[in-house]
Amino acid sequence: MSPITGITRGGAVWTPAFVIDLNQTRCIGCGRCFKVCPRDVFELIDRDDLDLEMELEDANHDDFDEAPGMVMSLKDSQDCIGCQACSRVCPKKCLSHEPQSVAA
Repeated sequence: MSPITGITRGGAVWTPAFVIDLNQTRCIGCGRCFKVCPRDVFELIDRDDLDLEMELEDANHDDFDEAPGMVMSLKDSQDCIGCQACSRVCPKKCLSHEPQSVAA
């Protein structure tokens, strides 16, 4: 199947890239993605409630132990409109996006 596409007001073809993953080991719980999202895609949850395997492969995880007690989670990724505003404001680059086909 071909990916979802749209047309901008100016007539240009646009392919949205929808959020598919959020790296919670990298997330610092700042809430920027939550604040900028025009839909109900994210929610803050208590980091202690996570069942994360703490395999910190990346040297950039030095601040994980210093992070606030909250971490972002995908509440409803099916409500994502593919604007990628969340990725543009994320200081830790926690989010992954991909074009998607229409779900049947």
